[in-house]
Amino acid sequence: MGNVHNLSLVWLRRDLRLDDNVALSRATQESRHVALVFVFDTKILNALKSKSDMRVTFIHDTLVELDQELRQRGSRLIVLYGDPSVEVPKLVQDLNAQALYFNEDYEPYAKLRDAKVKKAVEALGVKATATKDHVVFSGSEVNKADGSPYKMFTPYKNAWLKKLRPNDYAKHEVKKNIFCPDKYLRKFAKLPTLDEMGFKPSRLLSGSVQAGRKSALTQLEDWTFNLKNYGRTRDFPSLVNGTSGLSVHLRFGTISIRECVRACAIKPNEGARVWLSELIWRDFYQMILDRFPHVAKSAFKPEYDKIKWRGSNAHFKAWCEGRTGFPIVDAGMRQLNETGWMHNRVRMITASFLVKDLLVDWKLGEKYFAEKLLDFELASNNGGWQWCASTGCDAQPYFRIF
Repeated sequence: MGNVHNLSLVWLRRDLRLDDNVALSRATQESRHVALVFVFDTKILNALKSKSDMRVTFIHDTLVELDQELRQRGSRLIVLYGDPSVEVPKLVQDLNAQALYFNEDYEPYAKLRDAKVKKAVEALGVKATATKDHVVFSGSEVNKADGSPYKMFTPYKNAWLKKLRPNDYAKHEVKKNIFCPDKYLRKFAKLPTLDEMGFKPSRLLSGSVQAGRKSALTQLEDWTFNLKNYGRTRDFPSLVNGTSGLSVHLRFGTISIRECVRACAIKPNEGARVWLSELIWRDFYQMILDRFPHVAKSAFKPEYDKIKWRGSNAHFKAWCEGRTGFPIVDAGMRQLNETGWMHNRVRMITASFLVKDLLVDWKLGEKYFAEKLLDFELASNNGGWQWCASTGCDAQPYFRIF
């Protein structure tokens, strides 16, 4: 096994599962014992507008399931509340851990946070290892011949597919009997209730979405039966099983991107080919955010930051509340407000309507979706909005009204 750590700590974030988890797999291969921690990041929580945010409930419910699974294996989940750059290094010391493992996150805030944690942990003489898990290929792995990043999706997709090998989506095995015994972890923080964190439980109303790994696997299994029809059904919001319903599970890592790609490889039909293309869009937008972080605050094309938007606050408010008088737009916005979910086709319609018809700044719409979407992911949300607003890379023509 080579160099073996007596005890390693795995820091979970957007990878809330014990299976096919790269950081956890690596830790179990290189350690005698492994402990797991999740930190409720107060900087993120304090920025949320609603104390009934569905995402907090989703995470909390998932952690409850994860803790139960660990207890069945004789361990438990450590859950902390605070600043990860303080809490994680402190826990490393308290556990006397010899190594820290975590999966990479490509959002600007996360990259700064993770760098602080890594620096603090390594200052203690402890090895900190970040691994790729959230994407198939990271931002620097699919490049043009000259090493520069792609800015157009189709050439990126072709290069992505050319690079793909079975090993890229193979399962990362996690050893089962290596989790730190419960008796050594009891003195550390337990999972707080939502009330203790200042939040209220919310009902997860977005269709059949339920929190946790079990729900994710059930959803994926059900989806494989409908996958063959995806190319024909994906653009019809009225169809219950027209899309996978897995976006929130990919967002929080209750399912891995590799499991989704494997589903496409197992049944390589036309529907699987189209769905794989959508998964590649996800990698593409993660790459754009990683290589061009300015998009998080401004247009991909700087010249579009100079647009003087003529839309009114009244129009924006009506759009937010689903009171524009356009049925498909209003239905989509009301569904978003009530359930935290909206069909991708309707997301494009509502976004295009706000920008191209009401002439409201796309950044306002992007922010509103960020507050409401259960499956909110900065890269995909930003990429989608800039595509609709014609301000992003490989965006629709400015004159197109969706």
